[in-house]
Amino acid sequence: MTLMDKNLGLVEVQKLEGHTDRVWNVAWNPAADGVLASCSADKTVRIWEQSSLTRSWTCKAVLEGTHTRTVKSLAWSPCGKLLATASFDGTTCVWENFATDSESVSVLQVHESEVKSVSWNASGSLLATCGRDKSVWIWEILPEYEFDCSAVLTGHSEDVKMVLWHPTMNVLFSCSYDNTIKIWCSEDEDGDYNCVQTLGESNNGHSSTVWSISFNAAGDKMVTCSDDLTVKIWKTDISRMQSGEGYVPWTHVCTLSGFHDRTIYSVHWSRDGVIASGAGDDTIQLFVDSNSDSVDRPSYKLLLKKEKAHEKDVNSVQWAPDKESRLLASASDDKMVKIWKLASEP
Repeated sequence: MTLMDKNLGLVEVQKLEGHTDRVWNVAWNPAADGVLASCSADKTVRIWEQSSLTRSWTCKAVLEGTHTRTVKSLAWSPCGKLLATASFDGTTCVWENFATDSESVSVLQVHESEVKSVSWNASGSLLATCGRDKSVWIWEILPEYEFDCSAVLTGHSEDVKMVLWHPTMNVLFSCSYDNTIKIWCSEDEDGDYNCVQTLGESNNGHSSTVWSISFNAAGDKMVTCSDDLTVKIWKTDISRMQSGEGYVPWTHVCTLSGFHDRTIYSVHWSRDGVIASGAGDDTIQLFVDSNSDSVDRPSYKLLLKKEKAHEKDVNSVQWAPDKESRLLASASDDKMVKIWKLASEP
C-alpha cells in the first residue's frame, strides 16, 4: 500500500465508549504499543489498552477525583511512565502507575485560571503548560517528582491554546487566541527563554485563533490550524540549528484552504508524512505532499475526507507513534473516542 493508492480509506476500527461528556484530547503512549489516554469535560482521564489477543481496546483505568473541572489536555512523558493532565480547575497533574486506584504524584497550581495544554520536551526533563491567563510556564523535573519553575513566558496578549516542544530540540512553540504562534528558546546556559519569532498575519500566518501545532518526523516542517479555516505548513533549516548556528527562522511554505468549513481544532503529522485534521464540521481530513518536482515549494493535496467521522465537533486527531500500524485516534463532542486505520479498501 502506498499513499498514492486510489483505494485508501479511513476505516473505523473501534468506538471507545465511557466518557459522559465531550472528549477534548487523546494521546498515544510513545513507549507502549496500543495504549491510549483520553480526557474529557467529565473531569476524568481514561486509559485504554489494546489486547494482544483480541486486538480490541478496553478501558484499563479511570483517573478521577483530582481534577474538579474539565480536563482539557494530556501528554505522556517520552518514557511513557508519566502522564501530565491540564484542567480548567487551574491545575496540572502528573500521574504514575495507571491502576484503577491511581493517584497523581504531583499537582502544579500556578495558573490564574484554566490550564489549556501541557507538553514534555524530548528528553522528559522539562514540562510546559499554558493557560487562559495568557502565560506559558516551563517546569524542570527534579527527583521525587518535584517540579521547579524555570521560566514564565508572558508574550501572548490572549488565551494560550496549546504548547508543544520541538521533537529534537529544546525549542518551545505556543499558539493563541491572539492569532499568533510564538517560538521560545534559550540561547544561554542560564536557561532564560525568550521569544525568538512570532508567526502572525503579517508574515503569512493565521488571521484568527490558532488551535493546534504538529511537526513532521524530521522536525524541519510544522503544520498549524486555525479558526480561519486554514491549515498552514511551515519549514526551517533544522541542520543549521542542530549544528549550533543559533536560531534559524521558520518560513511559510503553503496554505491549505477550502477544505474544512468550520473551525479546525486539531492537526497531527504522522511519522510517514500524512497530516490529519479534525474540525467543527465533524470531518477528519488527510493531506499529503503531492511529490511535486519543486523541492523548495512542496505542495500538499487532500488524500481523503471522512465525512461524519463523529456526530459532533472533532476536537483531537492523533496518529499512533509507530510507522507501521497507521492507526489514528480521534476525540469528539459526541463523548466518543474512535480508532481508525488508514488502509486500502476493497
